[in-house]
Amino acid sequence: MPVTFKIFRERGLVFVKYEGFAHLDESFQAFGAYAAHPDFRPGQKQLVDLSGVTGVEKDYVKLFALQARKADVFLGSGAQTLLVYYAPTKLSAGLAESVLKSWEPSGAVIPLVQSDQAEALQILGQPERSFDEFLEAAR
Repeated sequence: MPVTFKIFRERGLVFVKYEGFAHLDESFQAFGAYAAHPDFRPGQKQLVDLSGVTGVEKDYVKLFALQARKADVFLGSGAQTLLVYYAPTKLSAGLAESVLKSWEPSGAVIPLVQSDQAEALQILGQPERSFDEFLEAAR
């Protein structure tokens, strides 16, 4: 599956990684598993690594359905959620921008796009300068 997640409960952060072709059905499955996970908490910060995306399913109806599902989970708690998308390539930046537009009216979800790992981690309050360093330290 090209989308995986790991919850770092002690840091209040979820690391999501996409690799390969981004299929929306797999995103639905991964998000459902996250929302049902015992370590899920409302308001957990999200770091979404889109650097490994090689292609994107272009089904906007399904994309908006996925975003609506996420909105139900993120907005239903009353907590604010910070989403940082790491998008260093033209393809990943385009994907991140399309997702950002779907969050614009929410107010409870704060989506940002970064092309630098250290800046993405800094926004999320993490001291590490790279994802590898973060993943090693946060074990």
